[in-house]
Amino acid sequence: MNDSRTRILDAAEELFAETGYEATSTARIAELASVPKGLVFHYFPQKMDVLLTLVDERTRIEVLPDEPHPGDPAGALRRLASRIPLRASPSMRRILFREAETHKSVRERLGAVNRELVGHARRGLELALPGARGDAARLEIAAATFATVLLYQESLFQLTGDRVDPDALADLISRALS
Repeated sequence: MNDSRTRILDAAEELFAETGYEATSTARIAELASVPKGLVFHYFPQKMDVLLTLVDERTRIEVLPDEPHPGDPAGALRRLASRIPLRASPSMRRILFREAETHKSVRERLGAVNRELVGHARRGLELALPGARGDAARLEIAAATFATVLLYQESLFQLTGDRVDPDALADLISRALS
C-alpha cells in the first residue's frame, strides 16, 4: 500500500479517535501525516471517504477455518473468541462505536461485523452440536448473545477498562444449550 496513503489513514485514525470525525479537519490530517493537503484529496475526494475507508479496511474480522469438535460447544465458542477479536486498534474501535451514532455507513459496518460474528458463532455451535441443528432458533439466540457480548465488551473496555471473560461466557452459553 502507498506509504502516503497509509500515513493519511494513520493520522485520521488518531485524530478521529481523539477528537471525533466532525472536529477533525483535512488540514489537520495532512499536517499529522506530513503530506500536502491536496494529497489527502487525491486519495480521498471527500473527508467522508477517509472515514469510510478506515472503517472498511481497519475493522475486518479474520477467521481461520475451525475443525468440528462434536460435543464441545463451549470449546467452539472459546476458539472462536480467541481467533476473531475485532481486528481493530483501540482507537479504531472508539471511532467505530462513536461515529456509528451519526453516520449511517459506519452504523451499517458495525451491523455487518455483528452479523459476521453471529454467523461464525452459529456455525461453530452447529459443528459442536450436530444434533441441535433442528433447534435453529436456540442456536441463533446463543450465537447472537455471544456476538453481542463480544462486541459490547469492546465498548465497555474503552469506557471502563473492564473485560468480559470470553471463556466464562462460552461456558455459560454452552450450559444454557445443554
